[in-house]
Amino acid sequence: MESISIITLVNKNNPLDSEYIPSNMRLLDLKYAENDKYMVIEAALNFEKLCRDASLEGNQIIAVSTYRSYEYQKKLFDYYVKTRGYKYASKCSAKPGYSEHQTGLAVDVMGSNGDYNLFEKAKEFNWMRENAHKYGFILRYPKGKEKITGYKYEPWHYRYVGNKLALELYEKDITLEEYYSIDQNQIK
Repeated sequence: MESISIITLVNKNNPLDSEYIPSNMRLLDLKYAENDKYMVIEAALNFEKLCRDASLEGNQIIAVSTYRSYEYQKKLFDYYVKTRGYKYASKCSAKPGYSEHQTGLAVDVMGSNGDYNLFEKAKEFNWMRENAHKYGFILRYPKGKEKITGYKYEPWHYRYVGNKLALELYEKDITLEEYYSIDQNQIK
């Protein structure tokens, strides 16, 4: 199957094929990942640069989840349905085929507090909020945009979209969904 663009919108209305596996992935340096984590090469290189630069300022950013296969996402979603119910599962986990993690462009991170669920309380959260866009990453599910994205606020979930688009989304304070709803002729 063909590769997708780094700006492809994957959400509750825009799924990937169940067979989609990025062909251009590489293993993240273990200095920046909890264990073996794969991302699309361009995203991986930029994530590692982000982590290196953050560490120079005394921050520790670690990838805890990156690429997930369709099958893995199915097991994860089914687990949430079984343990917490469908309504909860659909707000905190994508159905298989609808997860950005399948693109190889998404990363869930944790900081020096060692808990991605508490990433917002880690000092690294503020660093990411102010700097992630400089490396092509956006906070994908921001606070106050739940009705637009369809997911609860996830301060740990970042998506690689490239430097140009990340800067635009950061400056306009909009989500990828809002970007795609804007008339593309208005985009500079």
